Amino acid sequence: MESLLKRPELLTPRQMGEADRRTIEAGTPGIVLMERAGAAVAAAAARRTRTRGRVAILCGPGGNGGDGFIAGRLLSEQRFDVELYLMGDAAALRGDPALAAARYAGPAAPAEAFDPSGADLVIDALYGAGLARDLEGPSRQAVETINAYAEAGGEVLAVDVPSGVDGETGTIRGVAARADATITFHRFKPGHLLLPARQYCGALELADIGITAAVAPSVYANSPVVWRHVFPRPSADSHKFSRGAALVLSGGAHRTGAARMAARAALRAGAGLVGLASPPDAVAANAAHVTALMIEPFADAEAFRALLADSRRNALLIGPGAGVTPETRAHVEAALTEPSDTPRGIVLDADAISVFAGEPDALSALIARRGHAVALTPHEGEFARLFRGAEEVLSQRSKLERARAAARRLGAIVIYKGADSVVAGPDGRATIGWDLPPTLATAGSGDTLAGFVTGLIAQGMPTFEAASAAVWLHGACARALGPGLIAEDLSEALPGVLRRLFEAG
Repeated sequence: MESLLKRPELLTPRQMGEADRRTIEAGTPGIVLMERAGAAVAAAAARRTRTRGRVAILCGPGGNGGDGFIAGRLLSEQRFDVELYLMGDAAALRGDPALAAARYAGPAAPAEAFDPSGADLVIDALYGAGLARDLEGPSRQAVETINAYAEAGGEVLAVDVPSGVDGETGTIRGVAARADATITFHRFKPGHLLLPARQYCGALELADIGITAAVAPSVYANSPVVWRHVFPRPSADSHKFSRGAALVLSGGAHRTGAARMAARAALRAGAGLVGLASPPDAVAANAAHVTALMIEPFADAEAFRALLADSRRNALLIGPGAGVTPETRAHVEAALTEPSDTPRGIVLDADAISVFAGEPDALSALIARRGHAVALTPHEGEFARLFRGAEEVLSQRSKLERARAAARRLGAIVIYKGADSVVAGPDGRATIGWDLPPTLATAGSGDTLAGFVTGLIAQGMPTFEAASAAVWLHGACARALGPGLIAEDLSEALPGVLRRLFEAG
């Protein structure tokens, strides 16, 4: 996964094709690129099996199949026992795949005869990331044969993506091969990281095959490379007000814990001051549990607006434990429409999203009123509730495109949470979380994430980058803690994660 940290740019299959085309037009023949790709596949296969082992290669009729033919030739030259199978008729191959097949001296058995039993390794070179249809007939049968081999303990190396994976959306085209490892070229694709496809790819490997044409990406694997240039670092002249002041809205007396966790997370993330806006019945409960946080009592919507009048409060979080109530909606409306002498970042989480169920346009209009920088943090259920009836959002084929459509519709940053959390902006930029541990699936984890976002925004970090950094830090804290973590642990792990981040430059 080290290559994802260093090369986080993600290209769609269409963009990858454009990069190929431009490189070829600049003077590098396509067969040269294919030879380099095939050599990378052969090297990866040799690392994963014993010398002179049996390797079964299943080739398709396109570029992936060409890579497979070249890998088969090179492995045969290294004295591996290669059995190669082709989907379709060799006489029908055209272009570079035909050249690659012609250079392979061995026989190519029909895919219908594909039998990997007893093989040390299967190379899946059937279909690549641009697959745009569901697999059926012989193609489906071949993939099911690969999966039966894998279930029996066999090892599978996929070329580009496992066959059946849509490289753009991360969806499964009817059925997909389950690989132990996937080798791809030049740049990873969204489908390598998005669920469910990510679970089919196994270990990811990136090979440089000499593609030189630049294609501007807008989607990235969430990595410090994406946001470290604006990540806040305290300086010698820093003081608590220069590091920003955040305000977190607490729920009533029986639901104060979520807001306290979020507020503590904002403080841990570096905000200089964090206040906990507490209704009268919550003041005692909050005061009994906090030390570094400041309790800010308020009685009603007007008193809440008065808290917002302090222009030093440049970051605001509403939602954790707030309740799906008219009062919560009124507080959101106040936050979004109250003027401020300085730019303010507003994070809407949990109940602050659900109070607008089925009304995304009403929320969008409020966001546009004052132009505050706004981030929303919905999980799957909250996302579906907010956009109920908004088919142009919900009908998108991938989580990535749903998040981008939502961000455009709202005019806000959207953190679409999950094991593949997507952060999307109205301008089309997006990051995909690819290393978020399943231990984060615990009550209160999302409140801590919202607090991390708020604390980074308070320090002046741009909202898109703050949201992406918070998602990454959230995952890094969970990895540092390991099994058994509970939400309260995440903030306490953050200092160690930040220390390592700063030491790494």
